[in-house]
Amino acid sequence: MNKLFAIIAAVAALGLATTVHAAGDAKAGKTKAAVCGACHGADGNSPSDGFPKLAGQHASYLLKQLQDYKSGKRTNGIMNGQVAALSDQDMADLSAYFAGQTVTPGAASDKLLKSGTSLYRGGNPASKISACIGCHGPTGAGNSEAKFPSLSGQHAAYIAVQMKAFRNGSRSNDAGSMMQNIAAHMTDTEIEAVSSVASGLH
Repeated sequence: MNKLFAIIAAVAALGLATTVHAAGDAKAGKTKAAVCGACHGADGNSPSDGFPKLAGQHASYLLKQLQDYKSGKRTNGIMNGQVAALSDQDMADLSAYFAGQTVTPGAASDKLLKSGTSLYRGGNPASKISACIGCHGPTGAGNSEAKFPSLSGQHAAYIAVQMKAFRNGSRSNDAGSMMQNIAAHMTDTEIEAVSSVASGLH
């Protein structure tokens, strides 16, 4: 646990030290976001759980993901192509626009509420699963400075897909390999439960 907190502190400090990017213009971002709406919804609330909601997500996190797609640190058949021609300013503007939108609420499954809440709040020390609340907060709001994403309102199915991607190594752009190390110890059942609960937080 002490090691986890040390990594969190280091990531937060790094975020503060490297936050030197073009300032995002949300108004310009709205215009540029027209093409994004086909998958993510005009206001960033995607109607399909196959695509993440971007509304209300931290601009710092959104910007990092766009940068990672462009550099190849994160791969997706659609997104890598979409960001190829984006400038630093474009990415900052898009991030600012979507961050300023209001995410539609999610709802946790009743049958997964107890087990998911236990994992989210307390983790599972026996299997080396750290509590999600340490980075993503009691309401799932995340941490903008450390670039820990907000989970509140996000599609539960999308959260689960990303956790499984961290677990199998197909996604590895997490700071300090934190999510990979945590997900590596989680079962499908645990991932589904905690994803459901995280989605319903507010």
